[in-house]
Amino acid sequence: MTYSERFKIINEEYADLIVNETDRQDILNSFPDSTISLNFSDFSLVHIPVNNMTFDSIDKFGFNSIPSCFGLLTEYGHSREIREKREKRPAPFRLNQGYSGKEVLIGFIDTGIDYQNHVFRKEDGTSRIISIWDQTIENSDHQENIEYGTEFRNEQINQALKSADPLSIVPSIDEIGHGTIMAGIAAGNEDTEYNFAGVATNASFAVVKLKPAKAYLKEFFAIPPDSICFQETDIIFGIYYLNKLANHLNKPLILCLGIGNSQSGYMGYRPIAVYLGGLSTSYKRGIVVAAGNQGNRGSHYYGEINSGQTFHSVELSVGEDTYGFTMLFWGTAPNWFWIDLYSPDGSYIFRIPYISDNSLLYTQGDMTIIADSRIKDIYSSEQYIALRFRNPIPGKWKFFIYGGTSDLPMSFHIWLPIHNFLSDGTVFKNANNYTTIVSPGNNSRLICASAYNPDDNLLYYHASRGNAVNNYPKPDITAPGVNSISPFLNNTFLKVTGTSVSAAYVAGVMALLMEWGVTDGNFPTMSNALMMKIITQSASRDSEEDYPNPNWGYGVVNLNNMGKVINSIIQVQEFL
Repeated sequence: MTYSERFKIINEEYADLIVNETDRQDILNSFPDSTISLNFSDFSLVHIPVNNMTFDSIDKFGFNSIPSCFGLLTEYGHSREIREKREKRPAPFRLNQGYSGKEVLIGFIDTGIDYQNHVFRKEDGTSRIISIWDQTIENSDHQENIEYGTEFRNEQINQALKSADPLSIVPSIDEIGHGTIMAGIAAGNEDTEYNFAGVATNASFAVVKLKPAKAYLKEFFAIPPDSICFQETDIIFGIYYLNKLANHLNKPLILCLGIGNSQSGYMGYRPIAVYLGGLSTSYKRGIVVAAGNQGNRGSHYYGEINSGQTFHSVELSVGEDTYGFTMLFWGTAPNWFWIDLYSPDGSYIFRIPYISDNSLLYTQGDMTIIADSRIKDIYSSEQYIALRFRNPIPGKWKFFIYGGTSDLPMSFHIWLPIHNFLSDGTVFKNANNYTTIVSPGNNSRLICASAYNPDDNLLYYHASRGNAVNNYPKPDITAPGVNSISPFLNNTFLKVTGTSVSAAYVAGVMALLMEWGVTDGNFPTMSNALMMKIITQSASRDSEEDYPNPNWGYGVVNLNNMGKVINSIIQVQEFL
């Protein structure tokens, strides 16, 4: 790629699309000054002038072609910094078998990493971080392995750590701290003063610091401008980078995602989920993602139009000063649905037909509503309706859902954005906490982690619940993720909560398994599927619960039980 072509990836004057092979050439022919930056799986990332992203872009390009927006899945904005080092706490769990993630690479695509933190250094003071790709720092000299941003390798990081001014050499900073939390929980060094230890204390790190989502994309989905938000295309670039780096180093890779979104259709078919699912089938690769923190948020509605009913009424309360939001309706095939909208004052807005020839636009004062209805997207036969609200009138909105083919069960789901992107007070009446796993956690091939509190053995109150809309069991496993002690910025520690915390914990567990299999040569063809088998079969289960469970998956991760499962696998291999 030329410099001008690479520049389009970061330039706010260019919009980004994810297109399949069938549509790729049509897009390039239809939009002058468009460029392909990356081909992956059966998709391409294409960049077109942003003035082509009009209100009817879902109609023009398709919902899955427009990058989705991801938010953080850890609750630590009000977490208490741990100041009293000697406060009594449970001792950190240590794996008795002596595994520590040796020669295993754990990759994070997140907010970066505080590389100066002591929990990421070896005993000799050098860094355990193999590389940092910072997408936010533009480099005028094109680097071989990346198309934008700047890559800092281990040698530069070590040089920076010896310097009186480290940031003059490696200026990458984790301003938010989420990536530092993730890396620390998965594989941070033991700190006896704070009674902390990561799971895989000898693993190596590879980190992608995501650039913020482009302004046009946040505006398109009516996400508040000040929200911490990342876009699907940059995450895909990060996945591509980490996989390529692991291949170059000939190291097994555990990829951990602590970010997610709720505008995905909930079947794991977004391009990013398809890409990750394909990568997970390779040997020496493991992928764990967070289930999400959407339980008990009032952000999901499930309804049915039963025989004899004309319609189903849905009520949504919209909070004061709501910037906007995108609401996704998902109707089960082979039915079709249409929706009548009524504003809080009882006024009829418009009807959304089951198939619209174009995007429907409604304005009233400062309020804008855009609706798109489609059946049979590229990976699904279900109907979706995307409703984008900007400056909605506060109060109780009503949606009357009508359906066709009444001799079949007519069920539907509606999802609001993840709570990070939504104003307080915007909730469904009679909300349903299930089917709230965020993308890409619904993909059947990925290990999806939920969170619980090991102090009282209760599920995290806001943990997203399964199953996927096709009733595929999700989440897969539950791990510690409530009030977990974690490294933070500037060598401080916090107590953090969220399913991204549990995903990081599981990533550390997977690094231990990868060390046993690949580093020690016991199972050189270690795969994500095999690790999922070991982790789920060895999980602790409550005799009073049924499994797989939409709350707990296959149970709570249990390192002590893994030896028995591993031994059974070895015996099967010897028999074969």
